[in-house]
Amino acid sequence: MFAFLRCTIVAFAAFGLLAACSPEGGGEPREGFIGTDITGANYANGFKLTDHRGQVRTLADYKGKVVTLFFGYTQCPDVCPTNLLNMAQVMRELGPDADKVQVLFVTIDPERDTQELLAQYVPAFDSRFVGLYGDLATTQAVARDFKVFYQKQGDVQGGRYTVDHSTGTYVFDPQGRLRLYIKHGEKPAAIVADLRRLLAGK
Repeated sequence: MFAFLRCTIVAFAAFGLLAACSPEGGGEPREGFIGTDITGANYANGFKLTDHRGQVRTLADYKGKVVTLFFGYTQCPDVCPTNLLNMAQVMRELGPDADKVQVLFVTIDPERDTQELLAQYVPAFDSRFVGLYGDLATTQAVARDFKVFYQKQGDVQGGRYTVDHSTGTYVFDPQGRLRLYIKHGEKPAAIVADLRRLLAGK
């Protein structure tokens, strides 16, 4: 419960940061969108990470699809599995349109989240989900570009630690443009509605 409260606090802090850094007019939902419209934001420009199959990936690899991207870690006790379960429900509700959506999970704990562990964990929620990782420096750089906060707590030296982190999801349209920020806990139906609008070219 305490870990959940910490993550919730971080979520609100991260959302405030995003709103403050949005371009003029950003932070206000565009008509028809439920998530926060951050179209034109000058951050979250992309990434170069390795997927859970060992292949180097960039955002350009998923052009033509709506991409959702969430930062977390496999030993997260609540927020991360809840997010992935939520996105699995979104994929089910999308039906055939789910094939036009790519869900990405970026670990902020590369010291423990190996390729093998990500390969077991991420696709367990939906076989189409992709886990991504980098070394410590790359992880820090990508998180910084996406304005994602994360910090170890607890037994840092011993390795039995938790990680406080931002909990929102970024959404890119099929052209690879950053469009939406979805707060943690948003209902699947609302996410489905937003993704369908992006797939329709809105």
